[in-house]
Amino acid sequence: MGKHTHDFVENYDGLVGYGLDREGDEHTITYYLQKFSDDAHMALMRERMSEEDMTRLFDLLTYLLKQYLSEKEYHSHFLKDEHHQG
Repeated sequence: MGKHTHDFVENYDGLVGYGLDREGDEHTITYYLQKFSDDAHMALMRERMSEEDMTRLFDLLTYLLKQYLSEKEYHSHFLKDEHHQG
């Protein structure tokens, strides 16, 4: 079995909408990101995205990872590198 999961989007049955409250916003962001990163959806998006938009998306994701994760968390939670000695 793979290391990555997208269970939230499969099980969530609450409101998908942004701006009402923090908990709802957190659920909506998780829902949107898991839907966005679906393999079939990404195959379609990446062939259509401009280089500029791909760079903007990559830069935003990199910024968020650096902003909110320690190096250890980056390796264990994002990279799923269980053997990193950081």
